[in-house]
Amino acid sequence: MTDTSFTPKFETLVDVFDSATARYRDRPLFGEKRNGTWNWMTFAEFARDVADVRGGFASLGIGERDRVGIIANNRSEWAIAAYATYGRNAAYVPMYESQHVKEWAYILRDCGAKLVIVANDKARDAILEAKNKDEGLPDLQHIVVLGGTSKDIAITWADLKRRGHEQPVASLRPTSADIAGFIYTSGTTGNPKGVKLTHKNIACNVSAMHEVFPMSTEDRSLSFLPWAHSFGQSVELHGLLSMGASMAIAESVDKIIANVGEVHPTLLFSVPRIFNRIYDSVNKQVEEGPPLNRRIFRAAIANSALRKKLAQQKRSSGIAELKQKVFDRLVFQKIRDRFGGKLRYAFSGGAAISKEVAEFIDNLGITVYEGYGLTETSPIATANWPGARKIGSVGKPIPGVKIEIDRTETNDPKNGEIIVHGHNVMAGYHAHDDENAKVFTKDGGFRTGDMGYLDEDGFLYITGRIKEQYKLENGKYVVPSPLEDQLKLSPFIANSFVFGDNKLYNVALVVPDMGTLKKWAEQHGLSGEPASLLDNEKVNALYREEVDKHSANFKQFEKIKKLKLIPEDFTVENGMLTPKLSLKRRVVLAKYQGDLDKLYT
Repeated sequence: MTDTSFTPKFETLVDVFDSATARYRDRPLFGEKRNGTWNWMTFAEFARDVADVRGGFASLGIGERDRVGIIANNRSEWAIAAYATYGRNAAYVPMYESQHVKEWAYILRDCGAKLVIVANDKARDAILEAKNKDEGLPDLQHIVVLGGTSKDIAITWADLKRRGHEQPVASLRPTSADIAGFIYTSGTTGNPKGVKLTHKNIACNVSAMHEVFPMSTEDRSLSFLPWAHSFGQSVELHGLLSMGASMAIAESVDKIIANVGEVHPTLLFSVPRIFNRIYDSVNKQVEEGPPLNRRIFRAAIANSALRKKLAQQKRSSGIAELKQKVFDRLVFQKIRDRFGGKLRYAFSGGAAISKEVAEFIDNLGITVYEGYGLTETSPIATANWPGARKIGSVGKPIPGVKIEIDRTETNDPKNGEIIVHGHNVMAGYHAHDDENAKVFTKDGGFRTGDMGYLDEDGFLYITGRIKEQYKLENGKYVVPSPLEDQLKLSPFIANSFVFGDNKLYNVALVVPDMGTLKKWAEQHGLSGEPASLLDNEKVNALYREEVDKHSANFKQFEKIKKLKLIPEDFTVENGMLTPKLSLKRRVVLAKYQGDLDKLYT
């Protein structure tokens, strides 16, 4: 079921590396801010460091089919170690700094890592302690510390590079079927599973990007999406490197806006949560501004929407075009300047973005391209691209991939489970034959667990997760995540959780946006800390109104009959979100089941 007309440009990630570093030697690749100044590494400097680390790995006995782990946030050393690992025909196994030590230990033990790279001495000591426990880390022989010191089996990054510089080795040549890396699923339930991705999986994904997204050496991203996640790794790191583009590495999530203004990216790769923040921040600023500014902004948005509607009808309006030039100068360019002034394209993945948010950002003059995929599909399965774009859809299958909709278990004549066929489908879960049997079809397709449908033009639409879907007492099926996304478009709502499994109706937990609530409370003469206001009748009436307004388009059986305000947001730190910001529904239920049950009394 694969597209035999697709001929990949790259067979392995070593091919990607060799091509990019030879062709773009003097171009900037990675930018990092140190002591208040952005410093840029060229492709040639990157190639030199990869060669040194590759030799360092060889000196430590890292060779074919070994596993190299890394516990670090995005940084140039992350990418250097990745390509040095590929050049030893070993598998790269990334982890998040934010993960718990027990998850690091589980992953290192499960994959049999021989070497692990850690960000600092704190992580080094945690791994050494885990190695000395009863279950231990029997395969782990070496630790490399990026920003720290040597201790026991741990050496520094500088020492690793020195060893390799003194004893250089040529790159090994993996085959397309060799494993390039393991990416462990976030584990919304139970222990994470190691997804085995081959060189073919990732290199073909990158090759498909070349066919549909012709980016140039002048393009630049601000990198904040973790490379430990498949979207950030394949689409941004490998994809942009292969095209000679550059990546500025964000200092931290809370400094994204400041960093955008400093490095002037042309591209932004993100998950919907970040785009929702842009939507909220712009709308809040407009609403808090003078009435005249609000009227001008709304007129500008309405004119952009009109131009798009006319374009879909293959029509145009001279008046609308003239207005657009004026509005772009007065309104949209000023907003784009907040994001560096050069932002042209925004790529959204990891979850479905609200159509309202996508259209809003698109109206600002930043073209939104939404795609779809999973870790198990390397990750891109479908995407919108120039000349093939429908806002609200996640696009068409990329070259070499086919999509099948299986409706046998969804009780829906339109929606079904999305099955992916093609070069991007993983080699399987590591040491989980039982799980592999569940997700692979007889002809090699991957059962995604996602619900969706294909329209008459071949564009895919996501409508939820099969496992999230629940049935009300009246027999109606509800998929909660799209409903939650709509509620979160309210500037007063930071997060929400919709529930109704086997109940008469839906209820919701609502996390207020405390900053917005505090301003509203002051304007209405209510005192006290925001969290203390959650039992106030006026506040609850406000949130009832906001929920009703943002659920106006819900089907009648999907409506939220009762809600409860809760002060604590869902975060990675409290265990309610995965590192890629997916909601751990079981964790939320475990904490709030009693509160939800009270909403039915």
